[in-house]
Amino acid sequence: MKALFDKSSLKCSKIVTNSYSTSFSLGIKLFAPSIRPAIYAIYGFVRYADEIVDSFENYDQSELFKDFVDEYHKSLERKISLNPIINSFQEVARHYKLETYAEDFLKRMEADLYVSDYTTQEDYENYIYGSADVVGLMCLRVFVNNDEEKFNDLKHAAKHLGSAFQKVNFLRDFKDDTEKLGRSYFPNLSSNALNNVSKKEIVQDIEQDLHIAYKGIIQLPMESKLGVYIAYRYYLKLLKKLKKADSKKIATERIRISNGLKLFILTKSYIRYKLHAF
Repeated sequence: MKALFDKSSLKCSKIVTNSYSTSFSLGIKLFAPSIRPAIYAIYGFVRYADEIVDSFENYDQSELFKDFVDEYHKSLERKISLNPIINSFQEVARHYKLETYAEDFLKRMEADLYVSDYTTQEDYENYIYGSADVVGLMCLRVFVNNDEEKFNDLKHAAKHLGSAFQKVNFLRDFKDDTEKLGRSYFPNLSSNALNNVSKKEIVQDIEQDLHIAYKGIIQLPMESKLGVYIAYRYYLKLLKKLKKADSKKIATERIRISNGLKLFILTKSYIRYKLHAF
């Protein structure tokens, strides 16, 4: 009956993914069926950890996060957890050797409970690595099915893709991060104030990340290439909107991509994929 429990746990991870991110869910549906469950498990795990430190302000977040981490560690020893999200992830973590990356991620999430400003470039890069790059690396291990040579060839690009996605999120969510969470991630900002000069620097940095990431995307196995490429195109379009927007607008509202534009990106990317035009 453990197999039935594992199957239901994966369904829970899929529900979490579909509930929290329509864009990411769409990307996963374009992966080969063989890799979708593992990606759902990874997303469910990192999403819940992130939600604890970001959204549960009316609860003891430190205690909740400690319980979450303790349960995860126990699951690696027991090879089971009654928390379905952790249960589905622990199996994937052990199979694809994700334990080190998961630890780095959890440390960075815990830092959000205590650290609100990243004033140096080193602190900023360390946070980006632990909160985003490692997620890209975890997904990459699934994409290449533990092929060490392919993983080593593509991990540099995967880290930059994770960095780009996170930095775009930081810029898009600037208002909520500063006003609701009291956080400032970009070290080039003075007194947490975003202006067009600092925004330009941030955008140029992200563009460089995406440039490097693209070189890896086109080398991904067919099972994952289309889904990752569409996510890349989505974030590229979002970055273009942020680039055009005045810094005051970014500081006061959340820049979004309409559902119609998302559909256009999907259709155009699929056509280019079928024509081998990227």
